[in-house]
Amino acid sequence: MADKKATLHIEGKAPIELPIIEGSEGQDVIDVRKLGANGFFTFDPGFLATASCESQITYIDGDKGILLHRGFPIDQLANNADYLEVCYVLLYGEVPTRAEYEKFRTTVTRHTMVHEQIASFFHGFRRDAHPMAIMCGVVGALSAFYHDSLDINNDLHREITAFRLLSKMPTLAAMCHKYTTGQPFIYPRNDLDYAENFLHMMFATPCEEYEVSPVVSRAMDKIFTLHADHEQNASTSTVRLAGSSGANPFACIAAGIASLWGPAHGGANEACLKMLEEIGSVENIPEFIERAKDKDDPFRLMGFGHRVYKNYDPRATVMREACHEVLEELKIDDPLLDVAMELERIALSDEYFVSKKLYPNVDFYSGIILKAIGIPVSMFTVIFAMSRVIGWIAHWNEMHSDPTNRIGRPRQLYTGYSQREFKPLHERE
Repeated sequence: MADKKATLHIEGKAPIELPIIEGSEGQDVIDVRKLGANGFFTFDPGFLATASCESQITYIDGDKGILLHRGFPIDQLANNADYLEVCYVLLYGEVPTRAEYEKFRTTVTRHTMVHEQIASFFHGFRRDAHPMAIMCGVVGALSAFYHDSLDINNDLHREITAFRLLSKMPTLAAMCHKYTTGQPFIYPRNDLDYAENFLHMMFATPCEEYEVSPVVSRAMDKIFTLHADHEQNASTSTVRLAGSSGANPFACIAAGIASLWGPAHGGANEACLKMLEEIGSVENIPEFIERAKDKDDPFRLMGFGHRVYKNYDPRATVMREACHEVLEELKIDDPLLDVAMELERIALSDEYFVSKKLYPNVDFYSGIILKAIGIPVSMFTVIFAMSRVIGWIAHWNEMHSDPTNRIGRPRQLYTGYSQREFKPLHERE
């Protein structure tokens, strides 16, 4: 809706009227597309004040600590639905009936195997390669194996691609882990649910089955759910921008994985574990707490506060409960987990952290859970990518469902040389 107008007054120019578009939630948006015709562009590094698209998938209000998927609060989804039901909601926009859910789950379950030649593809990587490097390459290569349904203008092809990615990402993620540890790949099992199957492929060996704990499986499912989508972040925007060129969906998702790999984005829970290792023991915590309060000290407590959420991260409430359930279930004697729990206690009671709203966030708790389960730190971001693929594909699909979609072409403020003459090398000498 664009009933309101904003008038831009620029010295020496006629006033420019710009429509104001109202969303169903959040800030109104000034439509600046007419500026180009008047000789101006906006300057917004990082696009922090620019709506790059129109979307109906996810809404965040960071000041109020709100995260909605298709209008449903994240805590209600995490506590009352499993990951695949949330995937259905993100992809189709509404909750499924029981029959729709069973069909969706069955389709995903029966497509978890990957082409057998993909196993050979893995052997092109060094054994000590980072799992995210492998994940980027293998997902991008899926278009070479599944090139029968790559027409982005075909609704059925886009749906087939969504199912293939959602089904095969856990298998590929587990293969990344097995390859880097030198263990044989484990095939998926159709009698296990999504989270159970992933844990089975991660930890089972041909020598013995892996008995999946219901508490651990439930926590893993919540990690998937709480990372499923997060609006127009760096990786989602990357998928949309890559997709706007008409690139095949596997290439777009590989681009999203590459963006997520950055330590400022998907590596937060990995950074949290490294911080716990740096602290080392509970006895060292007071020293590091004082360092964290000193603005001149480069040390920062990772996993506390959030760039988007100025209040409590709504995902952290759910993850905190799951974290304590897992630690109680596994009864692990690990000094780093003791450090984590003491840090949590201090952050929730120390006036400095409370006043600055530096509460433990979802990365803090998910990192602890993954550590307790036995997943190596190098796999943390891979699991994040596996969880987020449904959000990426939902945005990619939404973009291609929009007939007004155009290739992305950001503008720039050029500050380099004006035009100058180039002289041949012999003249410059």
